[in-house]
Amino acid sequence: VQLVESGGGLVQSGGSLRLSCAASGRTFALYNMGWFRQTPGKEREFVAEVSRNGVRTYFTDSIQERFTISRDNTKNTVYLQMNSLKPEDTAVYYCAADRFHSGTNFVEYTYWGQGTLVTVSS
Repeated sequence: VQLVESGGGLVQSGGSLRLSCAASGRTFALYNMGWFRQTPGKEREFVAEVSRNGVRTYFTDSIQERFTISRDNTKNTVYLQMNSLKPEDTAVYYCAADRFHSGTNFVEYTYWGQGTLVTVSS
């Protein structure tokens, strides 16, 4: 599966952005999907994940209900709605997919997008 993120950009602190990740192929619904982020010199950090049917979601503690993850299996797309953005949310955001694994460790995911940059100004 190929993943393409979009929706990143520059936003002021307190603002919102919605990231999208479009997947190729006809088996999108079989994949667990996750969002990670990375800043220079740091390891890729888990942000959120959503189960195959979109029912189960999980977020890292630092998000604290500011972000929402969802998916539309009819459009082969997963979304990350980010509200109340803070400067510390600045990072390259990646979506990831895996048929059999999920979780907070980036090594569990097989497929990755190229990333989209989110910059939050103070």
